Amino acid sequence: MAYVKWTFIIVFWLLVAAFLHYTLPQHDIVRITDTYERRIDPGQNRWFWAQPDVGSDGTAVNRDVFFIQTRRADGDVMVYRNEDTGWGWPPYFKFNTSNLQAEAADLRSTAAEPVWVAIRHYGWRAELFTIFPNALSIHRVEGPDARVIPWTAIVILIVLAAVGWALWVRWRRFHRNRIAPAFDSMGQRMDSGGGLRGLFGRRRP
Repeated sequence: MAYVKWTFIIVFWLLVAAFLHYTLPQHDIVRITDTYERRIDPGQNRWFWAQPDVGSDGTAVNRDVFFIQTRRADGDVMVYRNEDTGWGWPPYFKFNTSNLQAEAADLRSTAAEPVWVAIRHYGWRAELFTIFPNALSIHRVEGPDARVIPWTAIVILIVLAAVGWALWVRWRRFHRNRIAPAFDSMGQRMDSGGGLRGLFGRRRP
C-alpha cells in the first residue's frame, strides 16, 4: 500500500513540475539566423500549437505559422514558433505575432558579425513530435554570456508556493480538528460495540 501511495505522490509532482516547466517563461541567449513562414497541419500534436492569430478564421484546419531559426553560442540550433496566445492558455495575452516576426527579421546576423538576443518563450522543443517553443518577446543583449533573471517565473513560483502552503496548513488544521476526531470516534464505537454493529447501531429485536 505504501508503494502505491508514494507512486501516486511522485507521479503527481512530476506532472506538476512538467506543467510548470512547459508553461512558465524561460530565456535563451541566441543568434537569429533566419525567419520564415510555413503552412502547418496540426495533427496528434495539436495540443502543443497555439490558437490561430486573433482576428483570423479559427475554423481552418491548417494555417500559416511564423518561425524564428536561431543558433546558440555552443553551435546548437533552436527553432521557435511565433504564434498568438490571445485570451487562451497560457495567459500571456500575446497579440503581436507579426510585429515580433519583424523584430526578429531585423535582428538576423551571421557568425562573422553576430548579434545576440534574449528570446523569452515557453514550451518545449521535441523533434520527434514536431513541437516548438513559442517565442513571446525578443530583446538585444551584449553577448552570449549575458544573464537574464526570470523575474516573472520567480514571482509566479513564489505565489504558487505561498498558496500551496496556505492550503496545506488549512487542510492539516481541518484534518486535525474534524476528520481525525471523527475517525477516532468511529473506532471507539466499533471497539465498544463489537465491530460494525457498534458503528451502525444494534438491531432491535
